[in-house]
Amino acid sequence: MTEGVEESHLVFDRVAEEYDAARPHYPEALYVALQDLSGVRLAGARVVDVGAGTGISTRGMLDRGARVLAVDRAARMLSVLRARTSCGVLLSDGNELPFRDGVADLVTYAQSWHWLDPALSVAEAVRVLRRGGAVAGWWNTVDAGRADWLAAYHVRLAESCDGYVGPALPGWSMPPIAEAMGDAGLDVAETWVGWTRSVLLDDFLTDLRSHSYVARLDAGEAGELVARERAELAKVFADGRLTVPMRVYLATGRTR
Repeated sequence: MTEGVEESHLVFDRVAEEYDAARPHYPEALYVALQDLSGVRLAGARVVDVGAGTGISTRGMLDRGARVLAVDRAARMLSVLRARTSCGVLLSDGNELPFRDGVADLVTYAQSWHWLDPALSVAEAVRVLRRGGAVAGWWNTVDAGRADWLAAYHVRLAESCDGYVGPALPGWSMPPIAEAMGDAGLDVAETWVGWTRSVLLDDFLTDLRSHSYVARLDAGEAGELVARERAELAKVFADGRLTVPMRVYLATGRTR
């Protein structure tokens, strides 16, 4: 793994409160698609939520009747989850899950699998699944092709943050979790779920601060970036409320 991946849990611990306060939720249609593609009903299912962070996906599945164990390497992120969420919580590495074989109906990665080893993580997920269980990974992303202001925003981020490649830029793609699932012998299905996010400008900028490419900047650089974006976005949304076209990529892998 790269040094950046190894240190990701430390980066996110620095912005745990911002992450929990402003990252977008997942729409109801995502959970419907998750059940349809995985073949696992959330009500009553035993779910291991890997890379659970502050519990955005964890709470979504709990609200739909799942029995969820949240796993993450970031201690501060999990402390925020514990304060808000009634479920099992474990500080652990998704590449080496401390569970016996065949204990879960569903292993999930919400906005997290790209921080793990592709082969090791999926192999561990398959190991802890019962027969007929499934692995699932999903990512919220903006639909930059539906809004010129959003495409311009991502171009500006690329100019400000070294190595940033966003959904409006050449070379961007979703993490190859479907390929990893296929390599592990799972039956793979993929879909996209579109939705629209209405968010206050302040919350949108708090969300920006919670992303790794900004969290890694020093405080002065991050503050200047956020101030520039506040000025640019206020030109488009004078009332301070953004309408953001979104879509969620979902991939599932069912055991045979």
